[in-house]
Amino acid sequence: MTTETAVPQHRLKLSEKLGYGVGDMGFNFYWANISAFLLIFYTDVFGISAAAAGTMMLITKIIDAFTDPMMGAIADRTKTRMGKFRPYLLWLALPLAGAGVLTYSTPDLGPDGKLVWAYCTYSLLMLIYTAINIPYSALSGVMTRNSQDRTTLVSFRFIGGFTGGILVTYLTPKLVVLLGQGDEVLGWQLTMGVFGIAAALLFLFTFASTKERIQPVSENNSDVLQDLKDLKNNKPWLVLFSLALIIMITITMRASSGTYYFKYYVMRPELVGEFLSSYMFALAVGAASTPLMTRFIDKKPLMMLLMSLAGLFSISLFFVPADEIGLIFAINLAIGFVLGPKSPLAFSMYADTADYNEWRTGRRATAMTFSAATFSQKLGGAIASAAIGWLLALIGYVANAEQSAGSQMGILLMVSVIPGLVALLAAFVMRFYHLDEKQLLTIQQELDQRKTAPVTNMAAVGVSE
Repeated sequence: MTTETAVPQHRLKLSEKLGYGVGDMGFNFYWANISAFLLIFYTDVFGISAAAAGTMMLITKIIDAFTDPMMGAIADRTKTRMGKFRPYLLWLALPLAGAGVLTYSTPDLGPDGKLVWAYCTYSLLMLIYTAINIPYSALSGVMTRNSQDRTTLVSFRFIGGFTGGILVTYLTPKLVVLLGQGDEVLGWQLTMGVFGIAAALLFLFTFASTKERIQPVSENNSDVLQDLKDLKNNKPWLVLFSLALIIMITITMRASSGTYYFKYYVMRPELVGEFLSSYMFALAVGAASTPLMTRFIDKKPLMMLLMSLAGLFSISLFFVPADEIGLIFAINLAIGFVLGPKSPLAFSMYADTADYNEWRTGRRATAMTFSAATFSQKLGGAIASAAIGWLLALIGYVANAEQSAGSQMGILLMVSVIPGLVALLAAFVMRFYHLDEKQLLTIQQELDQRKTAPVTNMAAVGVSE
């Protein structure tokens, strides 16, 4: 079984936090683009129906989500002189860029051929994305044991991620026009090429500036089924799994429907970039504020408070007239600020649940812990994307045309009330998370004691829940 060498609670330098953080900027050159623009690309540029696009995104994301635990198992068992997780940033940066360009390419095919192309290219993109993103996520769990440093590190990650989202949401519509020179199809293809090259350079920087410190003294000999069983019995992790799925529905639905909202309800499509990028900026500010917030409020009550506020702010948007642009932007900024800390908090808690699992069982599967969590995020995103596509079809949406009153109302509900109610549900689910800072400190102290006085039978150190 896996044990780990005793390490002090290493405090990370600013340069390493920055190096790790910019990696997620690279990932959001893809993720933010998919969340904000892929569905409207498929319906308004690529030329497939909203219902077909929604179904395709659901099926491919569900398939992709099941690859997350498999990739987690592979990463946990990877052994190179460069570490377990960092090498994937080198190996897969350029293949990911190529898959991004193919996904946003529009071949001259019939309706059935286009749908097959969409299924194949989007599946390839998400498969490669998983293979590089899962090790990157797990990397934060082996850089330091210090809980506050983990929260700060993951905050840097999501500051980088939201910065990438700002760049994507602001620049993408403009780059499509600039690079396409009137050819929207070519514009999308070249835009993804630019983002792909930029992301690859950022991944290389992350690889060069980070270090894996929590290293096993022996290989992980437990099988994948045991790793999954450990997670199934890890109650704090199960709460986070459910939470990630629910919150991702809120985030994806707001991001994807926001483009339709400004184009067809507010009737100001030229403001889409500013609307989405300002939202990403508010997310980044919220993420940057997370370490300060956690100094005064424990992670659990903080998450409950923030998700409750996100739900209420989102629902309030329903009552704002379409011509009140300033108020629309203000509410959107407030939603972004309270949602921003969600990701740093959740990913910091995932690392905490990996410690909890090791404390209980004597086994540690860091990448599996993060990958199975990413599974729930992708499943939530898939549900939201499919729901938007199906709802658009249900309300009679017609691409690039004036929408009916019913269609406009449906678009408004998708950007306000529906994600708001889901956010309130997330606040309720968080009530069941019981791993607080006091218990976590005790767990980590006991783990350090085990490292300095190892036992031969790791079953002897397992703690029943």
